[in-house]
Amino acid sequence: MAYAVRARLRRAAMFNLRLAFPDWTDAQRRRAIRGMVRQIGWMAGEFSQFPKYTRERIEEIVVVDGFDHFDAARRRGKGVLFLTGHMSAWELAPFAQALYGYPLHFLVRPIANGRVDALINSYRCRSGNQPIEKNRSARAILRILADGGTVGVLADHNTDLEESVFVDFFGVSASTTSGLARIALRTGAAVVPGFLFWDEVRQKYCLQFQPAVELLRTGNEEADVVENTARFTRVIEDFVRAHPDQWLWVHRRWKTRPPGQKPLYSLERKRGL
Repeated sequence: MAYAVRARLRRAAMFNLRLAFPDWTDAQRRRAIRGMVRQIGWMAGEFSQFPKYTRERIEEIVVVDGFDHFDAARRRGKGVLFLTGHMSAWELAPFAQALYGYPLHFLVRPIANGRVDALINSYRCRSGNQPIEKNRSARAILRILADGGTVGVLADHNTDLEESVFVDFFGVSASTTSGLARIALRTGAAVVPGFLFWDEVRQKYCLQFQPAVELLRTGNEEADVVENTARFTRVIEDFVRAHPDQWLWVHRRWKTRPPGQKPLYSLERKRGL
């Protein structure tokens, strides 16, 4: 309903899909958008059921693939940075991971309404996870990783200039958080990609872990941050390409532009998107 009544969301989704998949027809883009809207609706439904989910019941809803990749990274003893994005019912991914026996900490931005914020976090934490306020996260993350813990990071959204570097996402320069690369280089923590998606064949959600991303270390910190951020972003892009109807296309991913470049989204209305 929100998507139907908010023209800005519709314009952003179609504009993003035209950037990402210029060879697609608009009919293909509309199909991807319908799939995205369905996934968001399902996530709301899943979120409402969190208090009822148990270790036994979660196996009926979420299967795990590639757990050995996560386990190998965890056994290194330097902590794990869980690289993920806004795929499918993304709130379900850390919740299910904790029910399977491996709780984590996750970065959050506080919601202005205190009661709503408390309610949402109480649902998120029912399986054993713990939130970290994003604006006060650095020391907490370092402490958790030093103890061999896991920190989940959604790394697929637009980031303010002071916290970002520019790397390509679908061939377009995108302002991307540099914090993940900086922390990984500093701590030696493994960066393990993990994404949730709806598996039509199995008729279940699948939480899929991939091998830890190999970090580049040349001794030039800033160059290494850019290159490793680009590597993380390519992993996310590859997953979105594989499941284009399950990513959050309404987000203005390319909003922040490199200094001197014109805004991209000012063109939406002019082009009648």
